[in-house]
Amino acid sequence: MKKKKHFIILLMVVFVSSMLVLSGCSENAETNIVSSITKEKNSKSDKKAKKPLVQKVELIHFHGTYQCYACKTVGKYAEQTVKTFYDKELKEGKIIFKHITVYLPENKDIVFKYGATASSLWLGIYDQKGFHKEHVVKVWYKINNKMAFMSYLKMLIDKRLRGDFS
Repeated sequence: MKKKKHFIILLMVVFVSSMLVLSGCSENAETNIVSSITKEKNSKSDKKAKKPLVQKVELIHFHGTYQCYACKTVGKYAEQTVKTFYDKELKEGKIIFKHITVYLPENKDIVFKYGATASSLWLGIYDQKGFHKEHVVKVWYKINNKMAFMSYLKMLIDKRLRGDFS
């Protein structure tokens, strides 16, 4: 009797699990179809509009009055990345890079706009929908490898310039 009861419970667990898995698969298929249709419509409308999605990107290194090695390195590598890969965009004003001391009164508006506190690196993206800010945290884990830092930051800036916020 006990074995039969355990067997029935096991069957129920397998059945419920199977139903959950199958319902997830069909939902993903529908989502993929809707997503591909939406992408197709968006790509057609993008071709017609031919307006740049992103007008400007700001990369701002916020820091305190006194900086440690890591803070200085983040600012230095970020500036080198922009100057190395985006010289044209810098000259055109499409990309702006700044070092901002958070504690100076003249910087209070931009510090408030980004919500920056002490040392941090932020992207500000200006597109057709307005202003979007993004705290770039992963660079802090890459300060011991300049090429990895620059490569990651370049990839991130490239995506944002294309209007990709993923």
